[in-house]
Amino acid sequence: MSRTMKAVVTIGNGGYDKLVYRDVPVPSPGPGEVLVRVLAAGINNTEINTRLGWYASSVDDATTALAGREDATAGSITGGGWNGATPFPLIQGTDCCGRVVTGGGGVDETLIGQRVLVRPCMRNQGFGSWSHRWMASDFDGAFAEYVKVPATEIFPVDCDWSDQELATIPCAYGTAENMLHRAGVASGDRVLITGASGGVGSAALQLAVRRGAQVIAVASREKHPALADLGAECLLGREENPLDVLGEASLDVVVDNVAGVDFGDRLKLLRAGGVMVTSGAIAGPRVGIDLRDLYLKDIRLQGTTAWDEPVFPNLVRYIERGEIRPLLAGSYPLKDIVQAQQVFMEKRHVGKLVLVPPVADEQQGIAG
Repeated sequence: MSRTMKAVVTIGNGGYDKLVYRDVPVPSPGPGEVLVRVLAAGINNTEINTRLGWYASSVDDATTALAGREDATAGSITGGGWNGATPFPLIQGTDCCGRVVTGGGGVDETLIGQRVLVRPCMRNQGFGSWSHRWMASDFDGAFAEYVKVPATEIFPVDCDWSDQELATIPCAYGTAENMLHRAGVASGDRVLITGASGGVGSAALQLAVRRGAQVIAVASREKHPALADLGAECLLGREENPLDVLGEASLDVVVDNVAGVDFGDRLKLLRAGGVMVTSGAIAGPRVGIDLRDLYLKDIRLQGTTAWDEPVFPNLVRYIERGEIRPLLAGSYPLKDIVQAQQVFMEKRHVGKLVLVPPVADEQQGIAG
């Protein structure tokens, strides 16, 4: 194996010029770690947000607004990582489907050669602590030919999905399953999902339907047929006010990763004892709420970032049992990351876009 590999290195906060495709050393696994050949790596909002510095407390804009003027302003933002300042230069890439190549000391040798998914949210002090680290935000990720991760964070998957299809799963489906798990979504619940055509939203839709929930999905109208095919019972356009259509106290759970100016109104949709669960704020992180809507109805407002222990093993079981299906919107060679992220930010797709490193690219044959 070569001592160098191709990777996309993010060299700082800023525009697309901060994404540098170059040769870097292949990482060497230490005790308890494995080296994984990346077969495919999904694209997420978080990689773009981290590069732009959107997680910095000084940023008030929606992610699309910041991305729209990234060359002009993003380079002046610092401290925008999930757990503090991002450790640039950094190889991003939160989603990884790969094959285990080798391991350091103490690694089970039966893992070598297995196709795996990497759990990107790592509870580094155990599930009794809220401390966690994210691959591709706190340490190098999967936008490369190889990635080094703890052996505890790889999960062999036995299924007939392609590598690219498997790469759509980790971040989006893990985030969505964590939200539903924390909210306690159960059969018969009426659940509203905002941003339902995105990676997390479409995952949450499938996973909520799998739990037996009645799902109301909010997305642009041209994407409604695809969401109906996933099991949404009611579809609302982004221009519609859910309160006008559904009425107050009509829902058990709101699953939201949009936020923005309408966030507070979504509390009015919940019945007494309902749950609002949130994992993002792509429409803007500053929101206003009437606290009477929260406390007078005993509503639970639940934030989610660190994944609970059952979440990722559950996803693997769902895949192997055929209970969910992949939503692969397109694939691009790793070297074409700028084009892929530009298409991603147009938000015309349903599901996930994926990058494929050089060797896997040659084996699979891909086109954007």
